[in-house]
Amino acid sequence: MQPNLLMIEDDVELAEILCNFLKRYNIIVTNYEDPYLGISALSLTKYDLLILDLSLPGMDGLEICKEVRSKSDIPIIISSARSDLEDKIVGLELGADDYLPKPYEPKELYARIMSVLRRYKKSHSTAEEVSTSALILKEESHTILFNNAPLTLTPAEYDVLGHLIKKNNCVVSRTELLNSTLSLNEDNESRSLDVLISRIRTKLGESSKEPHFIHSVRGIGYRLQA
Repeated sequence: MQPNLLMIEDDVELAEILCNFLKRYNIIVTNYEDPYLGISALSLTKYDLLILDLSLPGMDGLEICKEVRSKSDIPIIISSARSDLEDKIVGLELGADDYLPKPYEPKELYARIMSVLRRYKKSHSTAEEVSTSALILKEESHTILFNNAPLTLTPAEYDVLGHLIKKNNCVVSRTELLNSTLSLNEDNESRSLDVLISRIRTKLGESSKEPHFIHSVRGIGYRLQA
């Protein structure tokens, strides 16, 4: 699965450079210039890592770090032009996992991201499978079980349903789902997310009119409730 990152950075030009660079490594980045919108996004979507600037309009990045850490264990990398040692110490004490002073090369940020994600994955690794009450994702065997029976899925269907299982009960945007699969272009039946979801629903024995597992969230995307 592609890492899905949230960035809160009010420097639009820098954010665009970083997003485009990380996209080359199949890392999805959603940036918010407004810190309040960024915090709201965290409550709606499950992200793998937060890249956080400190000098933001209306709210200091250290306050955001403290608030986010009080509610979530999401990895946090502070990316800031504030090079004062005190800010770095406070940021790390508040729960940031890394502190990268600006300016820096995008490749260094990429290296820091991968390092933090590896540490996080290792510390949270408890099993090789992700399960809900009815669905089990077995990544090692590239299989999804439904009521203990393996589903027959195309590569794109596997990626999309697997992404939803990992984010069970979370709202997942259409863009995130589309970006979650590298197999979408190989799916000869359709490149449409709606058609993919429809096919998955059929294999789960449901329809859009009577959804039991995959629920549409108008204007945003889908939520798996299993």
